Amino acid sequence: MTPLIELPLWAAWLVVALALCGGLLALTGSIGLVVLKRFYERVHAPTLGATLGMTLIVLASMVFWSLSEGRFALRDLLIGVFLTVTTPVTLILLARAAAYRDRIEGDAQVPPE
Repeated sequence: MTPLIELPLWAAWLVVALALCGGLLALTGSIGLVVLKRFYERVHAPTLGATLGMTLIVLASMVFWSLSEGRFALRDLLIGVFLTVTTPVTLILLARAAAYRDRIEGDAQVPPE
C-alpha cells in the first residue's frame, strides 16, 4: 500500500465541499422520511436524497483517490452506477407493493386536491 500524498489545498477543499453537500442531501432525505406523512411521500424523499447525496459523495471520493493515486479512480464510478441503478428499482418495488396492498385492502389513500 502506498502512502497518501498531500493534496493541494484547492483539491482538499473541493473534496470536503462535495462530501459535505452530499451528506447534507442525504440528511435532507432522512429528515423527509420522518417529517412526511403519507407512505408514498416518505418513500420518495429518501430516494432522492440518497441518489443525489451519493452522487456528490462518489464525486468527492473519485477526486480524492484520483489525485492521491495519480490515475483515474474507476472503481468509485462503478459503485455510483450500481447505487444509481438499484435505488430507483427499490423505490418502484416498494411503491408497487404498497399500491397492491391498498387495492386489496381497499384503503387507497386519496391524495388531497
